[in-house]
Amino acid sequence: MTYKLRDYQQQASDAAVRFFSDKHKKRNAIEVLPTGAGKSLVIADIASRLEGHTLVFQPSKEILEQNYLKLCSYGVMDCSIFSASFGRKDIARITFATIGSVRHHPELFQHFRNIIIDECHLVNPKEGMYKEFLSMLNCKVLGLTATPYRLSSSRDYGAMLKFITRTRPCVFSEVIYQVQISTLLDMGYLSKLNYYPMNPVGWNELNLKANTTGADFTDRSVVREYERIDFYGFLVSIVRRLLNPKAGGKRKGILVFTRFLKEAERLTQSIPGTAIVSGDTPKATREMILRQFKAGEIPVVANVGVLTTGFDYPELDTIVMARPTMSLALWYQIVGRAIRPHPSKEAGWIVDLCGNLKRFGEVKDLRLVDGGNGKWAVYSKGRQLTNVRF
Repeated sequence: MTYKLRDYQQQASDAAVRFFSDKHKKRNAIEVLPTGAGKSLVIADIASRLEGHTLVFQPSKEILEQNYLKLCSYGVMDCSIFSASFGRKDIARITFATIGSVRHHPELFQHFRNIIIDECHLVNPKEGMYKEFLSMLNCKVLGLTATPYRLSSSRDYGAMLKFITRTRPCVFSEVIYQVQISTLLDMGYLSKLNYYPMNPVGWNELNLKANTTGADFTDRSVVREYERIDFYGFLVSIVRRLLNPKAGGKRKGILVFTRFLKEAERLTQSIPGTAIVSGDTPKATREMILRQFKAGEIPVVANVGVLTTGFDYPELDTIVMARPTMSLALWYQIVGRAIRPHPSKEAGWIVDLCGNLKRFGEVKDLRLVDGGNGKWAVYSKGRQLTNVRF
């Protein structure tokens, strides 16, 4: 089975092949493709075209399987999986792997020429498994991500989001291709999103305190604000209204993102048929819940800290953001669960209960801007969101 790439996908693949083929380019690079852009298809096309052995990293078993199967569907047979979670440790011309499985075996990959890292914003430029492994191989590295920034904090400068090509030290030095979210929306490749900011009465963000890293709000301050205004009861009332909306038709699935288990449990106690998915949910149970959710047998899934990446359900049309966050990446990843288009979906609904829309804006307004000399930054309606202090 073959695929015809969209124009921007072809451009991304061509740019990557040129990058790996150019012997004068010594520095590592990134490509920025929005959520829903078809990154697994682009990775498959790049890997199938490269000469020499190529190692493709994914951050999770789910994404690895998605990328591997996409390449197999091309009819490429000389590919394999090296991952303990799959119970497979095979090496081929194109090897899909998780970093935890290969970190202690760099000698097995000394003959590899190319490395592709999916979700490359997860690479810690200062320390960690990726940095350790990459230092032992003489390979060019290309990263792909929808969120090209990492949190950085210091005693002198406080906390800020830094574009990953501007961290010191940095793993990736340049952007060789990017496409804006608004471009894909205008072309009809992403679903239209309708936003509904619905802060509870009395909600006061000034009561929320940043944690010591500046990465997000403290658990204690969030809980105190929830309890002060009975956020739990408000959340139940909103989800009930969404189950029977006055306009817009019945929703195909309501995915609620909560910070703590307490809000999720309140939903299951108050709304029959609600299911909870969390980091503690056994794999088999989680797969069953998601299968029933997609089939329409479960109307509401309360998600506690998971399903932000790798959860592919294009029909999903309603997200309730029931947690405040200071993380632009988390906001974008969550909203992105509803941005994939589907013929039966006129528009996705993003119901924000905690002021995140005011903090970050709509994802269509996020823009990558090159300030010259490689000084990339992310903006929203003219306001700079990266490389500025919180």
